[in-house]
Amino acid sequence: MDKNIVKRNELLARKVIKGLESRNMSGYYAADREEALKLALSLIPEGSSVTMGGGTSVHEIGLVKALKAGNFNFIDRDEIADKRAAMLMAYDADVFLASSNAVTEDGVLVNIDGNANRVSAIAQGPKKVVMIVGMNKVCSDVDGAMKRARNVAAPINAQRFGLSTPCARTGACMDCKSPDTICCQFLITRFSRHTGRIHVILVNDTLGF
Repeated sequence: MDKNIVKRNELLARKVIKGLESRNMSGYYAADREEALKLALSLIPEGSSVTMGGGTSVHEIGLVKALKAGNFNFIDRDEIADKRAAMLMAYDADVFLASSNAVTEDGVLVNIDGNANRVSAIAQGPKKVVMIVGMNKVCSDVDGAMKRARNVAAPINAQRFGLSTPCARTGACMDCKSPDTICCQFLITRFSRHTGRIHVILVNDTLGF
C-alpha cells in the first residue's frame, strides 16, 4: 500500500478512535490483517462462547479459522440446522463478532440488517462485541455512513445472497419494499452505555463491503 495512504489511514484512525472513546466504546488501529487478528484474539479470553453474524471481514483476517482451531466455544450458525436457534444463541454469548457497514469520523456506527439478528446483538445481549472494520468503511458523518450502507453494502450483499431486489439489479438503493429487502432494520450506535462492551478494530486494509 502507498505510504501516503498508510499515513492518512493512521491519522484518520486516531480521529475515529478518539470519537469512539468519547462514546464509551474502545477503538484500536491495526496496520494489517495479521495485527488485526492478534488484537482480536487478545480481546477474546480462551474458553469464551463466540458467535457472529454473516460478515466477511471477520473471515478475511482469519479470525474464524483461528477461533475454530483454538480453545474457544465457537458457535457456527452455518453448521446448525435450526437457524433461529443459532441466532438466539448469540444473545447469551460471551463475544459477538461483527463488522460495521460504516463508521463515522467521530465514532458513530451505522448498520443495516434484514433479519435483525446482527443489529440486535450489537445493541443488546452478548457480553462483548468485537468489530473488524476496514478503513474503507470510514465516512465523514452519519449521512455519508447511511448512504454508504444503503448504496455500497446493501447492493453487494443482496447480490452475494442471490436476492431479487432492485439494488441487486441496479447497484444502487431504490428505497424498496421488496420481500427480499435486507434494509429492514437500521441501527445507529452513537453511545454505549456499558463500558468495555463494544470494541472496534480499524484495519489498514479494504475489508468487507
